[in-house]
Formats: sequence, structure tokens, C-alpha cells
Amino acid sequence: MNDVLTELAEGISVKLRQDVVAHDIRLGELCLEASAEAIVRVLTYLRDDSACQFKQLVDLAGVDYPGRAPRFEIVYNLLSLRHNQRIRVKIKADEGAPVPSVTRVFRGAGWYEREAWDLYGIPFADHPDLRRILTDYGFEGHPLRKDFPLTGYVELRYDETEKRVVYEPVKLTQDFRTFDFVSPWEGMNLPGDEKARS
Repeated sequence: MNDVLTELAEGISVKLRQDVVAHDIRLGELCLEASAEAIVRVLTYLRDDSACQFKQLVDLAGVDYPGRAPRFEIVYNLLSLRHNQRIRVKIKADEGAPVPSVTRVFRGAGWYEREAWDLYGIPFADHPDLRRILTDYGFEGHPLRKDFPLTGYVELRYDETEKRVVYEPVKLTQDFRTFDFVSPWEGMNLPGDEKARS
């Protein structure tokens, strides 16, 4: 399987040598890193080329690295039903710098891009309807950013006793958050691990 993915990665790197920055095979899946301004070209090639045929956008997700420049990473997960393969394409984006929308390549990307805008504040250029999708009307900020404050904002809810919508301060029990980006499961030996190593 890795030989097939290596051959595919080399073919893509030759065809898109100016657009693909790096490639890697992790856990039996090909991962490409592309330049942000070329994402439409890269995804169009992956969709239309006969060796690729990645015709399905499974999802698109934002990732926040507040201490890194550029701060955001956008991850596109694609599926080729014809070749029974998956591919992950990553691009990096600065805070406030628009990323090209891929809704012309995959129509279903519109909802995912709206979600990334709403929750992370990643703007997408040429998006047909870039507005909030998961947060309330008038919500301030982007709640999945790691520096989003836990207090100081209001929440909206319907009060059954007053029969109207009320705004209240957010009540959270956690005073602060720290992120060390280390999984709590690393270093643990769980039952069945010896089978995976052999």
C-alpha cells in the first residue's frame, strides 16, 4: 500500500511542483502540504486527474496554533472511491489573511468554510455566503480559538418563566486553560498494546 501511495505522491509532486510544498505518508494515508494561494489548483487536480480521482470532500477543518506563525492550518480530507484511497491536504494561513474558497471545486465545502470562519475566524475569499453558522446572532469572537476568553461574554437563552429571550453573563467553572499539546494517553501501557507492537 505504501508503494502505491509513494508513487502517487511522486506523481502529484511532479505535476504540481510549484504548488505542493511537502508530502508525507502517515498511518497509511498520503498527506500533502500545499501553498494557500494554490489550494484551488491543487484540489482541482486531485479531483480531475485519472490517477487521483479524489471526487469527494469528506471534510475541512481548522486548527489553531496560537504560538506559531502562521497561526492557522486548514486541513482538507478527500476520498477517492474509484481507487479506495484517502488524502489529506494542509495549508497554512495567517490570522486575518483570506484563504481562497474551494466552493467552486467542491460545492459541499461552503458549510465547512462557514464553520471554520465562525469558530476560528479564518476568512475565505470569494465564498458565496460567508456568515456565522453555529454561534448565536451578535456573538463576538471565535470560540474554538485557544485564546478565546472563558468569561466576559454573554449567552442567549429563552427563559420560560419570563416568556422571552434573555441575555446573561457566561458562567463557567474553569478559570483558565493551558495547552501543552501532549496526549494524556502517551506513555501509558493499555491492555492490548502488546498485540499492536508485534
